[in-house]
Formats: sequence, structure tokens, C-alpha cells
Amino acid sequence: MDCIRNRRTIRKYKQDDVSPALLDQLLEDSFRASTMGNMQLYSVVVTRDSQMKERLAPAHFNQPMVTNAPVVLTFCADFNRFSKWCRLRKTEPGYDNLISFLNAASDTLLVVQNFCTLAEAHGLGICYLGTTIYNPDKIIEVLNLPELVMPIATITVGYPDECPAQPDRLPIKGIIHQETYADYESVDIDRIYEYKESLSENKHFVEVNGKETLAQVFTDIRYRKTDNESMSEALLKTLKRQGFLK
Repeated sequence: MDCIRNRRTIRKYKQDDVSPALLDQLLEDSFRASTMGNMQLYSVVVTRDSQMKERLAPAHFNQPMVTNAPVVLTFCADFNRFSKWCRLRKTEPGYDNLISFLNAASDTLLVVQNFCTLAEAHGLGICYLGTTIYNPDKIIEVLNLPELVMPIATITVGYPDECPAQPDRLPIKGIIHQETYADYESVDIDRIYEYKESLSENKHFVEVNGKETLAQVFTDIRYRKTDNESMSEALLKTLKRQGFLK
């Protein structure tokens, strides 16, 4: 419980090795996650080689933890393995479609969360890189991913060399709905985001970006509509190329 309640993102790592035995055990335990039809629709690519990290870095906007972390894990939605098994067992698979991708992606993210929790419980630090779905085509090329394999999440792993402050979280009353979804009134939104907007670091973000509100920092600077649309288009093209939109 403490490792979840006290968790924080780690971007600076000691260069101490993460032993293969420990990593394998953490991954094997994480594979106990719930899975669609007990099919285990995921694969994990382990990157330790410094040159391979350098090749992966541009896909993650050259964030320094990609090259500095002892281990980089790329978790992939994988219907390739299961489809090949089907064909070898005299049946034709039908998993080259969007619903199959979503099933495999869900499987993958369940494993990712298990791994992150287990790693932190063993004293490791992790950073979840959302950039994986921004530039999947580059990752596919570097990792030589075949059809029906799609990168979903990248996790950098190592022993922490920092202890950053925990980021804020919204109050649970703003997130939990009882029985049915209760839509938000303006007063609810004000109350839910009041603490986030009051933080000095967030006020600083607003000021240095020349904006009036914190929401404008998100919509105009960090996650812009034009960027979201172009990355969505690229993601759809990559899904088609990887055989999930036939």
C-alpha cells in the first residue's frame, strides 16, 4: 500500500545494474494480471544496450531518462504470437481489427501497471513515457516489430537518484460517481480543480507561458488540438500498417 500511496515519477537514476533475475521475476509476476480470454496479448522488449537506447530516444523527444536509465521496457500489444499459434493449430485467426487491438492494448496496460507497482515495491524507480503512442512508427522500426504488434507504453527503470515531490491529485469526490454518472456543474468543477490551481508551481506555469488560466496551458501549450489531430492521424496509419485495421 505504501509504495502506491507514496509513489512518484523518477527521471534520474543511479547507474547500479538492475539484475536480469530481478527484472525477469518482476515481469513474470506482472504477467499474472487479468487478460482477455487468458490469451496474454502482450510482449515486452527489454533494452539495456546504450546504442539501442540512443536509437529509441528520438521517438521519446530525447527525454534524458531514456538514455540514462539502466533499463528501458517497451510494452507491446501483441496478436502476432497468438495468430501464429492459431495457424499452426489448423485454424484461421480473425484479429486484424480494431476490437482486437483494444483487447490487446488493455491486456498490455494491465501488465504495465502491475509491473510499475511491483518494481517500486522492490525499491526501483520508474517513469511512464506517454510518448510511445505519439511516435509508434519510429519505435516499430527500431525494435523490428512485426504485423499485429503495436507499442503501447515505455517504462524507464532503475534505482532512484532523486526523490522529487509528489504531484498533486484531484480529490476523490471529484472522480468517484455512485451508481450512475453525475455530470458536473460549474461549482463542482471549481471545487475539484481549486487545489490544483492554487499550487505555486501551477501558478508559475501560467505566468511564464503568458496565459490567464492553467487550463490554457494545457490546451494552448502542452496538448494542443493540432498536435492531437496530427498524432491521431499518424496513429491510425500505423495501426493500419501493423495490420489492426484491415
